[in-house]
Amino acid sequence: MNLEPSEEQSAVRRLAREFAEREIVPYAAAWDRAESVDRAVVKKLGALGFLGLTIPEEYGGSGGDHLSYVLVTEELGRADSAVRGIVSVSLGLVAKTVAAWGDEEQKRTWLPRLCSGDALGCFGLTEPGTGSDAANLTTRAVREGNSYVLHGNKMFISNGTWADVVLLFARTGEEPGHRGISAFLVPADTPGLTRREVHGKLGLRGQATAELVLDGVRVPASALLGPAGKGFSVAMSALAKGRMSVAAGCVGIAQAALDAAVSYAAQREQFGRPIAHHQLVQELIADIAVDVDAARLLTWRVADLIDRGRPFATESSTAKLFASEAAVRAAGNALQVHGGYGYIDEYPTGKLLRDARVATLYEGTSQIQKLLIGRALTGVSAF
Repeated sequence: MNLEPSEEQSAVRRLAREFAEREIVPYAAAWDRAESVDRAVVKKLGALGFLGLTIPEEYGGSGGDHLSYVLVTEELGRADSAVRGIVSVSLGLVAKTVAAWGDEEQKRTWLPRLCSGDALGCFGLTEPGTGSDAANLTTRAVREGNSYVLHGNKMFISNGTWADVVLLFARTGEEPGHRGISAFLVPADTPGLTRREVHGKLGLRGQATAELVLDGVRVPASALLGPAGKGFSVAMSALAKGRMSVAAGCVGIAQAALDAAVSYAAQREQFGRPIAHHQLVQELIADIAVDVDAARLLTWRVADLIDRGRPFATESSTAKLFASEAAVRAAGNALQVHGGYGYIDEYPTGKLLRDARVATLYEGTSQIQKLLIGRALTGVSAF
C-alpha cells in the first residue's frame, strides 16, 4: 500500500476541505443548537460529486476509489459529523448497497437521484427492541400476490425524516434469526409509512434521526433488493463498508480536536507563558496526535483492501473500533487542554466530544466489533 495519496486523491481532499471550510464550519455550531442542518448543503454535496463517490458514472456517480471516499468523509467529519453522517448513510449504506445488490431497474431508478442529491436514502435496520441483535428484528413483510405488505417499527434511523427511499429490512419467512430476513427499497412517501424525528440527542444534533412506523405499507415484489431471505447478507455487507465510513469520520473528529488543542495551547497563557510550554499539556496533545495517526492508517488500510478486491470485514471492524474510541479520547483530551472554556460551545471541543460518543454505539457497538474481531481470529462465535 502506498501511504502517499495520489495527486488526484489529494485534489479531491483539498476540494472537500475547501468546501467544508466555506459551507459547513461557519454554521456547524448554529446547526447543532438548532438541531437541524440546512438542507441546502445536500445539493451542494451532490454538485461536487461527493454523494456519488465510488458509484459508476453510468448510474450518475462520480466514480473514484474508496481512499478518495475516505478522504472526503474525514474532511466532512472534521467540519461537522452531522453532515458527514448524511453522506455516510445515503451514499455509504444505501447507494453503494443498491449498486452492489440492485437489479438494472433499481439502479437506474435510484442511483442517479441519490448521487446528485435530488434524493436521500436511509438505512432501516435498527428497531426499538433490536439494536445489536439485528438478526431477531420483528418488522414483517407478508406476500400478497405481486406485493408485500409491511408492518413494524424502526428506531434511530439517520436521515429518517429527510430520506426519499428507505433501505428497509423485514422478516419474510418463518425461519428464526437471519435466515428469514429480506431487504426492500421502500419509497418514503408510500402510504402507511410515517416518520417522527427524534430530538434531544446528545450528539449529531443537526442530523435528522427518526422513528419509522410501518402500518400496512404495500410495495411491489420488485422492491426486493437481492433475493428473498438474503436481507441479512445485504445488511452485513453494507455495514462492513459503512464501518469504514464511520471510522473515517472519527479520524476527522480527532483531527479537529488536535487542531483545536494546538491552536488554543499556543494562545492561552497561564503562569506567564502560553500553556503549550507546559509538559502535561504537550502530553495531552501528543496523545491526540498518536490516536489520529493510528486511526487514519487503520482506516486507509480498509479502503486499500476494498480497492484491491481483498477481504476487509475484520479490518473494517478494527478501524471502526479503534477510531471511534480514539475520537472520544481525542475530544476529551482537547477539552482538557481548553480547561473551563472547553465546556462551553464558544469552542468546538464539547461538540466534538458529544458527536464522537455516538460512534462507539451505532453501526455496531465497540463490544460488537470486539466480538466480530474475536470470532475472526479464533473461528469461534460468541453469539
